[in-house]
Amino acid sequence: MALDKDGYRANVGIILLNENNKVFWGKRLKENSWQFPQGGIKPSESAEAAMFRELFEEVGLQPHQVRILGRTRDWLRYDVPQHWVKREWRGSYRGQKQIWFALRFLGQDGDVYLQAATRPEFDCWKWHDYWATISEVIDFKKNVYESALSELSRFVGELESMGEYRGRILEERKKARLAVQQNQAGR
Repeated sequence: MALDKDGYRANVGIILLNENNKVFWGKRLKENSWQFPQGGIKPSESAEAAMFRELFEEVGLQPHQVRILGRTRDWLRYDVPQHWVKREWRGSYRGQKQIWFALRFLGQDGDVYLQAATRPEFDCWKWHDYWATISEVIDFKKNVYESALSELSRFVGELESMGEYRGRILEERKKARLAVQQNQAGR
């Protein structure tokens, strides 16, 4: 595993959007943890080449099945908690530095094939709300997800802002609580 001088491994992240601006959300194999596709950049590989390789390995899609909408300008970094780091990497490995890509999915849902690699990353997937992923990803990735989604949102047409999304969710929760209270009062 190649690390930079600060202990970060070069990596790409993929935000794959369908025609309704829902994002591909994959459940990690044999875990109850969901995330976007991501993976390491090999020493001789460009970020774009790594993205297409990871897209095939993790989602089973070919370059002609997507269109690149945009990518982050700079590396986004996250530290991996030490208890997640393999013993032999401790002391040198700090985390990931990532270039993120926003892609438009041009195919059909049936084109997604999670078994394309010999060691699959995901055992199921779904289309999910763009901004909801921030609150649902594992804690140490939240800041990177928020940064990537915020920066790349300008490439996505007709997408509500993060503030609009949060406001809508709060309003939906408020209505649901009110309905429960009214139900309980009517008993």
